[in-house]
Amino acid sequence: MDQVSKLAKFRAYWKKMQGFDSIRTQSVKSLLKDNAGLWRGSFRSICIALLVVMASASLLGEQPRAGESEVKAAFLYNFGKFVKWPSSSVQSTFAICILGRDPFGAQLDSIVAGESVDAKPISVRRVTNVQEAATCRILFISSSEQSRLHALLPALSKAPVLTVSDIPQFIEHGGMIQFVLEQGRVRFEVNLGSAENSGLSMSSELLKVATQVKRGRD
Repeated sequence: MDQVSKLAKFRAYWKKMQGFDSIRTQSVKSLLKDNAGLWRGSFRSICIALLVVMASASLLGEQPRAGESEVKAAFLYNFGKFVKWPSSSVQSTFAICILGRDPFGAQLDSIVAGESVDAKPISVRRVTNVQEAATCRILFISSSEQSRLHALLPALSKAPVLTVSDIPQFIEHGGMIQFVLEQGRVRFEVNLGSAENSGLSMSSELLKVATQVKRGRD
């Protein structure tokens, strides 16, 4: 199925969703999972889907911040499919963690409920310190932790943890993925050097749709 056909199929799917009063987490979950065959293997297709979710949320009068946090939560879930962790990183679950004030509420928990990555069930954890964070696969660092970045990121630099945040200049400080807003749309920048230094390998599909790929730490 070519990209035009995929987008047309998605629009038909989304038209059915417009009977709702607002965009709910369940709609994003249905979009990304019930139509898994439509989006499988292409991070670009996932991005298109999420951008349309945000646009539709705006058309339906949804508050922008609500749509934004929901899309970021969906991205966190999908990052796990396009990043490889070292084989030495052995855990019974695939932990997506939040450090600091939680901007997602129940949205992230709902999106990942019953899902798995690399045959490991996904769990969502709220952590409070570096020691707990080092046991995660994906770590979202909340904006509430901005003043602590100078200590947090160096402490995690050798741990196989994908660090993600929406803190300004996050990748310049050594973070791996930074959410940014462009014309009201959630996009992301990547610090590939930081990821590789921690033993992580990012798919070319993910790098293609990043708005910036920083190859080193300088």
